[in-house]
Amino acid sequence: MQISHLGIHESVGAVFPPEQLREALSSIDPNVVVVGDDPDELAECDAVVTFAHRDGLLDSGLEWVHSIQAGYDRFPLSEFEDAGIILTNSTGIHGTSVGESVLGMMLSISRRLHVFSRQQADREWNRPDWDEPFTLQHEPVCVVGLGTLGQGIAKRADAIGMHVTGVRRSAESVPHVREVYANDDLHDAISEARFVALATPLTDATEGLMGAAEFEAMREDAYFINVARGKCADQNALISALESAEIAGAALDVFEEEPLPEESPLWEMDEVVVTPHVAAAEIDYYNHIAELVRENVQHIDADEEITNRVV
Repeated sequence: MQISHLGIHESVGAVFPPEQLREALSSIDPNVVVVGDDPDELAECDAVVTFAHRDGLLDSGLEWVHSIQAGYDRFPLSEFEDAGIILTNSTGIHGTSVGESVLGMMLSISRRLHVFSRQQADREWNRPDWDEPFTLQHEPVCVVGLGTLGQGIAKRADAIGMHVTGVRRSAESVPHVREVYANDDLHDAISEARFVALATPLTDATEGLMGAAEFEAMREDAYFINVARGKCADQNALISALESAEIAGAALDVFEEEPLPEESPLWEMDEVVVTPHVAAAEIDYYNHIAELVRENVQHIDADEEITNRVV
């Protein structure tokens, strides 16, 4: 395989300007151009970097497609395999940004910053009740999913003195995590945590992983954080748990339907922080993608194993 023409699909504009990535990749050998869904434009490319899947990618004679996201659940893997197209993803680059976002969510909740932000919009000067604010030091957080995202969360939570536990497929130790539970022990793991942070990929095994039974297993003063995928949690079960005060609140960056519909009750809940799927957003995102793409172009030229190969 040889890459002589690389396309930057315009859909990456959902995260950063396509021209930024084109400029960052200008030093590599292939011709780098911004492309849309025009079949003729795609047919000229050997490879495409994209945010979204398009059916036209399968019919264009491409040899390689790179997704700028870590999650690849939106790509039809079997169809890529049948078409003989390599698919790679961007796992491994989001630990810092997502880790800091989750830390910010926990700080916002514990220090009541989300409440004050809403009050500022209405020019209100109200102090919280004496027993509402708390510090994160020594508070237990359970990170469900200890890949790049989960380890990024654990590292930052540990740095400020939180008691970090986690859940993964095996109970092998992970840096910055005091105790690791296997998947079968999920309920035990989350039952004592003040914060439960979900950071798993979306797979058949993780779809609906956090449901009614799991929210019931959590403490009444606990907060649920989701930076995984919306479908990894049963949203109706979460809303029910919030409305019945089974848990204290939530901070949500991902949802079953995005954008979150205007009629969703989550918008109006005082103890729910809603962010528009931006936990991984940062000014250098395009540079991280360029580094991955550049590395794989070099691997392809040298006939070496490709990094982050999904298909």
